[in-house]
Amino acid sequence: MTRRIGVAGFLHETNTFAPSPARMGDFIQGGGYMPFARGADVIVRSRGINLGIAGAIAYAQEQGWEVVPVLWAGAIPSAPVEAAAYEAIAGEIVAGIRDAGPLDGVFLDLHGAMVAEHEDDGEGVLLSRVREAIGPRVPVAVALDLHGNITARMFEAADAMVGFRTYPHIDMADTGRRAAAVLGELMERPQPWFKAIRRLDYLIPIAWQCTSEEPAKGLYARTVAQERDGQVTSSSLFTGFPAADFPECGPVVVTYGRSETAVEAAADALHDAVLAAEPAFAGTSYEPDAGVRAAMEIARTATRPVIIADTQDNPGAGGDSDTTGMLRALVACGARAAALGCLFDPEAAKAAHAAGEGAQVTLALGGRSGVPGDAPFVGTFTVERLSDGNVVAPGPYYGGAHMRMGPSAALRIDDIRVVVVSHKAQMADRALYRMVGIEPERQAILVNKSSVHFRADFDPIAETILVCTAPGPMPLSPAVLAWKRLRPGIRLEPLGRPFSPAA
Repeated sequence: MTRRIGVAGFLHETNTFAPSPARMGDFIQGGGYMPFARGADVIVRSRGINLGIAGAIAYAQEQGWEVVPVLWAGAIPSAPVEAAAYEAIAGEIVAGIRDAGPLDGVFLDLHGAMVAEHEDDGEGVLLSRVREAIGPRVPVAVALDLHGNITARMFEAADAMVGFRTYPHIDMADTGRRAAAVLGELMERPQPWFKAIRRLDYLIPIAWQCTSEEPAKGLYARTVAQERDGQVTSSSLFTGFPAADFPECGPVVVTYGRSETAVEAAADALHDAVLAAEPAFAGTSYEPDAGVRAAMEIARTATRPVIIADTQDNPGAGGDSDTTGMLRALVACGARAAALGCLFDPEAAKAAHAAGEGAQVTLALGGRSGVPGDAPFVGTFTVERLSDGNVVAPGPYYGGAHMRMGPSAALRIDDIRVVVVSHKAQMADRALYRMVGIEPERQAILVNKSSVHFRADFDPIAETILVCTAPGPMPLSPAVLAWKRLRPGIRLEPLGRPFSPAA
């Protein structure tokens, strides 16, 4: 019997403290994801790239299922999704699934931390509407980012939620395959099916959630081990996105399977392991000048680039990718053979293209997000290289995605080069340097506007990695954010103070 499944995707990671909302145009452009796609274009555009929907469709086709694609939309993290954009995309997904004819199952590629202007729980609302459209018997499986802030409404509406196990997220497509496999099991044997959820009591800074390092490395290995006995079909740890000001923000453990006893025990064991790991979610960070000076000292004898993560202006966490604190530090410290990317400034890119390669331009570069302690950097730059910003990013994170960065340029001041772009995407692939003529391996210092994803493509060339805290809208520690609506009692960082609305 041929199975018939509806598939759709709607991805946004929302930083409610960020300066800029997600508008419809951001989803159409894609912002590092693939551009907006409908119908058969979803299958064509996603083929072979690192996205959950790509893995799910590939698995479905291998099983001989009929795939009914509705749409896929993703935008770079930012402030909440504008209500009109949310309703337009969510409404089209629900209508497409409702009107697709009889379905044996539904696969959704979501993020898990979407907040809209009018809805705290973007995915929970969408899943509830999908459930209402298809009824209680059609199974729904969801692939989710491990940064998902999983809500009770999401847990109730979905039959299975399967999370990434890597950060950098090099397993997005693989997670789609795993979620599709769970959907296949649900379609073949819908009963019995048990699920469990456990909520943790502390927020985890995203810079310390990297799964190539402890404690996250061992915790995610545990989720794999829990599935090996056959009684637990799926085990996921969502470390959460700690910049969404609503009560259900924070880490969550979710397990599924055929044995209620095994599923509950696995959820308890994983919860307890994450709780025990709380003191280990820590790391070292530097102020901008201190970080640059440390990088310069290491670079004196290094054979590979020293890489600095400009973590607090990470466009993958809601930053506008335009703060200038790290550029200011590079110039002030006299850094040599240094490059920074990507700095979002469409007007500066336009001015560089108007001036032409080899010209000198005086600019007030970046610094327009209104971040306290940040300002435009005023200087005279040489336009070294221009680009249309169209580039394939073949590294493990973007996975061959076609990036549309808009008019872009390499601007040089002293011995420092800045990659200036017209669309935001985090510096998670060396191709984003090369598109403007910068060979990252030949630099002494690279400053990447990213927190962790850059490691997937830059670890192999890095002498070492330093984390710097120039002013930006995604603080390294969630404890410094102006929380108002969190669940009372949750600790604002590992071993940190509990949140109190009165405080």
